[in-house]
Amino acid sequence: MTKQHRLLNTQKNLASINQTRPYPVRFKRSVLVAATSAAIVFLSACAAPEDKSTQQIQEKEQAAKAEQTARAHEQKQKALRAEANRTRDIASIMRSAPQQEQAFMKMVSRPMPPEFDKDVQWQATPSNGEKYESPEINEVKISALEPVSTFSIDVDTGSYTNTRRMLNQGYLPPADAVRIEEFINYFDYQYEAPQTIDTPFSVNTAVSEAPWDSERHILRIALKGYQAELSESKGSNLVFLLDVSGSMNQTNKLPLLKRSLTMLTNQLNSKDKVSIVVYAGASGVVLEPTDGNNKLAIQQALDKLSAGGSTNGAAGIEQAYQLAEKAFIKGGVNRVILATDGDFNVGTVNHDALLNLIKQKKQKGIALTTLGFGQGNYNDHLMERLADAGNGNYAYIDTINEARKVLVDELQSTMQIIAKDVKIQVEFNPDNVAEYRLIGYENRQLANEDFNNDKVDAGDIGAGHKVTALYEITLSDSKNKFNDERRYTSSESSLKKATESDNTADELAYVKLRYKPTDSDTSQLIDTIVKKRDIKTFAQQSNDFKFASAVASFAQRLKNSKYAANIDYQWITQTALQTKGKDEFGYRSEFIQLVRNAEQLSARDVVSADSERLSQMRK
Repeated sequence: MTKQHRLLNTQKNLASINQTRPYPVRFKRSVLVAATSAAIVFLSACAAPEDKSTQQIQEKEQAAKAEQTARAHEQKQKALRAEANRTRDIASIMRSAPQQEQAFMKMVSRPMPPEFDKDVQWQATPSNGEKYESPEINEVKISALEPVSTFSIDVDTGSYTNTRRMLNQGYLPPADAVRIEEFINYFDYQYEAPQTIDTPFSVNTAVSEAPWDSERHILRIALKGYQAELSESKGSNLVFLLDVSGSMNQTNKLPLLKRSLTMLTNQLNSKDKVSIVVYAGASGVVLEPTDGNNKLAIQQALDKLSAGGSTNGAAGIEQAYQLAEKAFIKGGVNRVILATDGDFNVGTVNHDALLNLIKQKKQKGIALTTLGFGQGNYNDHLMERLADAGNGNYAYIDTINEARKVLVDELQSTMQIIAKDVKIQVEFNPDNVAEYRLIGYENRQLANEDFNNDKVDAGDIGAGHKVTALYEITLSDSKNKFNDERRYTSSESSLKKATESDNTADELAYVKLRYKPTDSDTSQLIDTIVKKRDIKTFAQQSNDFKFASAVASFAQRLKNSKYAANIDYQWITQTALQTKGKDEFGYRSEFIQLVRNAEQLSARDVVSADSERLSQMRK
């Protein structure tokens, strides 16, 4: 209670006494004055310590605020001085290299594309919990020493969409997340297709001068699968194996997964069968094999799903294969579709055991497709390995549009296999090709002797699938080879022999492909020859050739490849802009925006790195 309140109460009490006691007026006044004075003296003495204490507290608070203000001002001045020093240092560096300064200012002064900041959730770096394979990048080979290159095809696209997610969130992907072939094969190309299933895919080759280096050339090998009619299908037996563990409890995981599968089931009919198995701490059957046209039952089963618990993926996979065998359609599509973030953390965590199980079921005609969702704990490496073992494909779903692309627009390519174990082998003519380098496909390499070995597994191709592979080659007359001429080897005698016979003098490479028909375990051979007379300038090539070259260049930049030193983002952007063509679904336009995002993010990282380096030097 304050001093004023106490005085007021005292006066009220005295006034009350004055009213209730019948004393003379003069006496009353004297008593009132005396009592009031005594109360004032008493209360002043009591209140003095409290007022003094309050005053001290106020003085301390004011002093603390003044100190805090001074400290904040000092920190601000320090930050301004540091920024001025950083700017001065960077400017000094730039002045020492006028060409770098000009290029830098041109790049950072260009306005951001509208899509760059749209719906971007900025974060500095990707989560440390994501797992990626780290294969060595393909090196340059000397044709005279290693003339043959052998690899398996790849129709996966997960690397591109996963990287797209990172760029749209505002950071550059880790180099290991980039698989160049999956960037290239994400896009549609107008390759000539075969007319009948007797030849399940066509082979198209083209060779051009490399736009980034006048001493190099690009060799493209392109495949286009036969586009079967839906009426030719005998039906699809699909088992959805869905991760509903706690790690899937995010909007970009289970809810997106449910909407994606709803889009897929809308494409099915009475010839198809759908089953649903879920797994978390334990696994269970949510939907027994059900006709594809019973969409209500399928949708109700999907609507009931919710996330919780740890991830026991192994038990779920075994149960899913049991249902696939139960509803097996002879001559049709029999496939388990695994949808998860790849975070298998309980149960059988022995991935080799899982891979062996998947390979065994593949021999029985049941393939495996993997669909990746989410981020943070995402296991890209495992998702790719499981799909490879199951003769399936791997896709990463980051948006509902990507779900439509994979599960609606490309459903037939994803599900209907037209050729198994497709391998490519290229033999380069050392007389005309001094060096070569396969761009991408690092984890698809095969031993040369595996090409003719039908027991060695390779990638499958679906109806209408497009597959593109690019080589960078250095011709024998190039003045800028990667490797010096060998002192004790010479192609002079072989060149003379080739010229005399006139059979191979004009040949650059001999391209061979092996595949197995879907109903056979014996491979068949397709071959073609690439000749020097096929070489065109880059400007003369098709838009598809140029666009694929731009995509490959972009992927190499993101992968920090030493072979991309002469490739700049502006060339990639301009080439893609000029060759995007009709672009019905906007995928190529989206690619251009990703390149611009990466260019801006790279510039930001360069400035940050320069600033940090200069700060360390000053220390």
